[in-house]
Amino acid sequence: MTRADHILLLAGTFEARQLAKQLADRFAGARVTASFAGVVKDLPDLGVPTRVGGFGGVAGLSNFLRSEDVTLVIDATHPYAAQMSRNASEACQALRLPLIRLERSTWTALPDDDWMHFGSMRDAAQALPEDARAFLAVGRKDIWQFTWRGDICCLARMIEAPRQPLPAGWDLILQRPQQSSSEEAGLLRKHGITHVVTKNSGGGRSYAKIEAARLLKLPVFMIDRPQLPEAETAPDLTGVLKKAQDLMDRKKF
Repeated sequence: MTRADHILLLAGTFEARQLAKQLADRFAGARVTASFAGVVKDLPDLGVPTRVGGFGGVAGLSNFLRSEDVTLVIDATHPYAAQMSRNASEACQALRLPLIRLERSTWTALPDDDWMHFGSMRDAAQALPEDARAFLAVGRKDIWQFTWRGDICCLARMIEAPRQPLPAGWDLILQRPQQSSSEEAGLLRKHGITHVVTKNSGGGRSYAKIEAARLLKLPVFMIDRPQLPEAETAPDLTGVLKKAQDLMDRKKF
């Protein structure tokens, strides 16, 4: 008897939420398992079996792929979840399993944008001028890389509060990005923001802050994406589903 296909979806992005249902619908005869790292506690119900927590590096992920008879891995983690993407690439290569990575196109500066590019959070933190009032859209895991700057004040936005209190004089907003550039501009004006610090996440769901910075003529400190290993990639859901379908069709022959 031929074993059923088992698709492991490495989740963590908005697109992963959509992918889970579409994969389950399109490949009705396959098992679909979604995996979250567990960084954010308020996780959505994706409608498919879900696991939460790390695998234990490449060895742990490899063991999971073998024991669960995974036949396809789809990496839909955040573009900055570099270690997970590297682990997935190494494990799939070792086990000769197909891997598809959802890789959003990066944002690119327009003529009216004022961007400075940085290879790391630390470099961006060091470059902020004294007395800057920075809007930090970097997530709670990386916020500590800015808290050592005692000569700046910041507005930090994230989904869940950081483990350690922020410095005195800093403001914290617990919410997802606004979808309206006018709302984002209003937020930046209200807090007297002088610089915007962000990851180049790509996609449309958090682009409004980039538009707001352009509108207000604020400099943007853009943290460039980490280098990831080569993989079969697709820029959107349609591309991922097409590549997955092609792989499934080839297996029939």
